[in-house]
Amino acid sequence: MDKLDEIMAWKRREIADHIRPVHAEELARQARNVKKGRSFRESLADPGQLSLIAEIKRRSPSAGNIAGDAAAQERARIYYNASVDAISVLTDEKYFSGTLRDLWEVSEFLQWREDAPPILRKDFMVHPIQVLEAAEAGAKAILIIVRALSNEEISQLYEAANLAALDSLFEVHNQDELAVALQAGAKIIGVNNRNLADFTTDLSISENLLPMVPAGIVKISESGIFNLDDAWHARDAGADAVLIGQALMELDDPEPFIRELHDLP
Repeated sequence: MDKLDEIMAWKRREIADHIRPVHAEELARQARNVKKGRSFRESLADPGQLSLIAEIKRRSPSAGNIAGDAAAQERARIYYNASVDAISVLTDEKYFSGTLRDLWEVSEFLQWREDAPPILRKDFMVHPIQVLEAAEAGAKAILIIVRALSNEEISQLYEAANLAALDSLFEVHNQDELAVALQAGAKIIGVNNRNLADFTTDLSISENLLPMVPAGIVKISESGIFNLDDAWHARDAGADAVLIGQALMELDDPEPFIRELHDLP
């Protein structure tokens, strides 16, 4: 069993006890409660600069412990002060030491700030109940990992997100997965440079796939971006945004790096 299969098998067991039918009206009610301000997609679509999704990630299967004692709300404060374009909150506990409570805490910190960056719930989504949880906790987007899901599951998650007025980040790693995402109607494509089967990373994945994404779709390069040179190559390949977690979490003060990234020519 490869690593993603292992994680997905665990995730399905983890959420099994609280799976229930999620009704359209429940999701629509959350849509009516969505905080005004920039959507996730809008925040990344600035043609004048490379946008940044800053991630809150305490550990990972590939890196092990990164910042195990990091407080989600404090890290959100740092990212907010550095003017990031969006914040990704990992809510998987077993493999990434995150919790749904982290998402609530970040949302609580940002809720009174009119210029607050939108939040992505980063998790291994398999059922609309997780979409409802994301909306209730203040997220403005969810992650859909194409390789991990059936076409039916992708459709159900995307429909639930749309009903809740959440954006969906479709994550792909090869051309076949990109074709599935485009067929599903994706408006945001994230090219993951990390192979989730063995967690090896290759930045050429973004260089090869991003030019294949049609115009009008927001393009994100994810994983393996540790410095300005990596970010520059992603932008040169066509990325509208980069998602960076480990490189930021390893820094006590990531603001100078974030400022430098925003100043890329």
